[in-house]
Amino acid sequence: MSTENVKPAKEKIDPVVIRVAIVLVVGALAPLFDSTMVNVAIHTIASDMKAAISTIQWVTTGYILAMGLVIPISGWATKRFGCKRSYILSLVLFLIGSVFSMLSWNIGSLIVFRVVQGVGAGLMMPVMQTELVQVSGGRNLGQTMSIVSVPALLGPILGPVLGGIIVSSFGWRAIFWVNIPICIVTIPLSVWGLPTDKFLEKKASLDVFGLLLLSPAFALLIYAITQIATHGGLNSSAVYNPLIIGIVLMALYIVYALNAKLEPALDVRLFKSVNFSISNILLTLQGIITNGALLMIPLYYQDVRGISALSAGLWMLPQGIGMLLTRGWAGKAADRNGSRNIVLISLVAVTIGTLPFAFAGTDTNYILLATALLIRGTGLGGLFIAIMTSALTGLQKEQIPHASIATRIFNTIGGAFGSAILATVAQQQMAGHADSDLHAIAHAFNISFWWAIGFTIVAVIPTLFLTMHIKTITESSQHEIENKS
Repeated sequence: MSTENVKPAKEKIDPVVIRVAIVLVVGALAPLFDSTMVNVAIHTIASDMKAAISTIQWVTTGYILAMGLVIPISGWATKRFGCKRSYILSLVLFLIGSVFSMLSWNIGSLIVFRVVQGVGAGLMMPVMQTELVQVSGGRNLGQTMSIVSVPALLGPILGPVLGGIIVSSFGWRAIFWVNIPICIVTIPLSVWGLPTDKFLEKKASLDVFGLLLLSPAFALLIYAITQIATHGGLNSSAVYNPLIIGIVLMALYIVYALNAKLEPALDVRLFKSVNFSISNILLTLQGIITNGALLMIPLYYQDVRGISALSAGLWMLPQGIGMLLTRGWAGKAADRNGSRNIVLISLVAVTIGTLPFAFAGTDTNYILLATALLIRGTGLGGLFIAIMTSALTGLQKEQIPHASIATRIFNTIGGAFGSAILATVAQQQMAGHADSDLHAIAHAFNISFWWAIGFTIVAVIPTLFLTMHIKTITESSQHEIENKS
């Protein structure tokens, strides 16, 4: 792949790209709000359906595993059926899962319909990313990513707030009703607004053997990671058995993909690019940094400060505002100068914004913490956009579906690991202390936030290996795009 390091001239985003990005953003709101709202409602669902904790966890675990199994199939789906059809199918599946989750008659039926939702979400997110990059032709990726990242930025922040309001006012079934109008609106929007796919590979072969290795490997890794907090570490068979099997399957897949005669489900040769490999390492760390603290900060507000889940969600809003403040700047700067400096600046902001929580006690000023979250949010917004821009620039069109799968896998693993490891650290620190010992509980949270800061500092090392300037897309890709326009 012949590329050259240049700084691209400033150019406006194509209106077609903006239209496509808006359609994709509207649809992505459904799964990204849904997952966070369900977490808020879990306790209420368990009480209403009289389900044990060991059973109710499958409402979220089943959803995550379904996503993990489907994500590797998305690359083949986009080549065989096209991004437009695959995206509409994902919306239809998510709509069906949402309707029947709302109407579920027992815990078993709810878990089944949540799996249907997970299949839709697992297909939707990588297809959305592939469609956006292909329509943009690899140009102005930072700016286009700043548009399409809005749901990823707002979902975890506004989701718990909306979930708290909806559950307290209308009951847990109403959280699934929210998805229905979003999907109903987005399906016709997608028919109208997404470009018709051309040159589909009618005979695109599904790498069945590769998927039988890769999909279970990813699902088992995610499941094992989610069990870490439940079982207090790695020393439980519920954790290390699926973890070992997942790692073995992943290793077998790598060997198979490197020797496969047909196109594999995920082309691992992409990782020969240092920049792509570093970007995926950073996406894993970004998932840890974001999701870990995103779990622990609301818990700190509730367990140490004694406020309600809704109030905790409202105190999280400054982080969401911070994310929105930097997304436009980060996208333009990454397009102009590359991602390295943007990632470094963002990591500094995240560290500064997390530090007050590493010292927070039982009476730390709320305004100080809100200001810290605003700063942290500015860092998180720039971090995600810059890393994604770095991961996808310079790739040929046929590589984009594979890159979308890889980035989704690494970011998801990082997010799951971040939540699990920080929760486990806090639990171990709280062991032996009474629930009424708020100072001990506050100290346990402090230690978990120090871990979050540690991961943030570690992320500086791979960042230094990112390329400074953006690479242009290949001439062949450019020629193909111009012929289609």
